[in-house]
Amino acid sequence: MKFVTIKTNTMKTTKTIALFAVILIATVAFKLADVNIKIKGSDTVLPLSQKEAETFMKKNPTAKITVIGGGSGVGIAAFLDGTTDIAMSSRKMKMSEKMKLQDAGKAYKEVIVANDALSVIVNPSNKISQLTREQIEGIFTGKITNWKDVGGDDEKIIAYSRESSSGTYEFFKEHVLNNKNYGSTVLNMPATGAIVQSVSQTKGAIGYIGLAYMEKTVKDIKVSYDKGKTYVEATVVNAKNKTYPITRPLYYYYLTKDESKVKLFVDYVLSEEGQKVVSDVGYVSLSK
Repeated sequence: MKFVTIKTNTMKTTKTIALFAVILIATVAFKLADVNIKIKGSDTVLPLSQKEAETFMKKNPTAKITVIGGGSGVGIAAFLDGTTDIAMSSRKMKMSEKMKLQDAGKAYKEVIVANDALSVIVNPSNKISQLTREQIEGIFTGKITNWKDVGGDDEKIIAYSRESSSGTYEFFKEHVLNNKNYGSTVLNMPATGAIVQSVSQTKGAIGYIGLAYMEKTVKDIKVSYDKGKTYVEATVVNAKNKTYPITRPLYYYYLTKDESKVKLFVDYVLSEEGQKVVSDVGYVSLSK
């Protein structure tokens, strides 16, 4: 009798486990089928989010994720008016933006998805290979207008920047220019790719870009934040060990009420596999 009882219970247990597994699979499948989100904002975060979305949708064919750039300000504005589920940003949300959400009674979540280093780039023909923060400030505020003033050739400096809606524009102004205004001759570009192209084609050009946008068509220069004592190159390793001074976190913002809608994707980005994508794209992963 004992033998029969044990067998019956085992069969019941097996059936219960099998039923639970079917329910679990069905639940997960339903959740994946329900993943339909819009992501908008930072051009810096754009290539990362595109790759994360691509790999996520390959693993989950029923999911649909739309990713659009335009700048951090554009993404946060879309987030404020409810036309995007996730705002990508290369800067923290401003107090004025936070107040709009507060006034509307909307709670939100801020998630750091990766880190980045800003590379200062020049045309490959430029013999300059390093600059101090003070020299970079002088160039982008319009006080230094010729390369000979920083040890280069007698050549006019043509500075390229992102436009004011860009989080990179604001981060560079705050952390490199010490909150001084950009010079009137600085040329504002609508996207990071446009800066790379312009600097690569213009002999006296200088600009700044996110690490993942670095190409062989431009030259990355070393930067000093100790008035010329040490110069450090913008690399993933130097950003990770904090020796490169111009580094920053990259953010996702979403409403707390939408957490169930975006959670599977955000969790994937923060997972070991998602952080490998961060490294593959050329940014600095959160993992040690």
